[in-house]
Amino acid sequence: GVRGYPTIKWGDPADLQDYQGGRSYDDLKKFADENLKPMCSPKNLDLCDDEKKAEIEKFQSMSDADLNAAIEKEEQKLEDAEEYFKSEVQKLQDRYTALSTEKDEKIEAVKSAGLGLMKAVKAAKPSGSDEL
Repeated sequence: GVRGYPTIKWGDPADLQDYQGGRSYDDLKKFADENLKPMCSPKNLDLCDDEKKAEIEKFQSMSDADLNAAIEKEEQKLEDAEEYFKSEVQKLQDRYTALSTEKDEKIEAVKSAGLGLMKAVKAAKPSGSDEL
């Protein structure tokens, strides 16, 4: 999932997260101190609250087929969200293109109606006072 450099990923190796913070030493140190420690997971149940323990136990009790189906269902939700985002951004891009074209046409119409010539005539007119 690396799309740029430097990409920093953190967390459980089975579910790495993108690091979105600053890249200075102080920012990275603060993030590491606050987040890079043992976390609640199936291998560290003692670090989990009751709610997370129950959720982990529910997933552990599922058959492999059911767990795979649940994972696919949730991954499909992520893909659908990404696809929806892309389609909406494309709609915005299309609207932007249409508005830009419309603006250019209006500007061209104003210019062809004589705006430049009007400005030239105004500039060429005597200014009412010939004093230096």
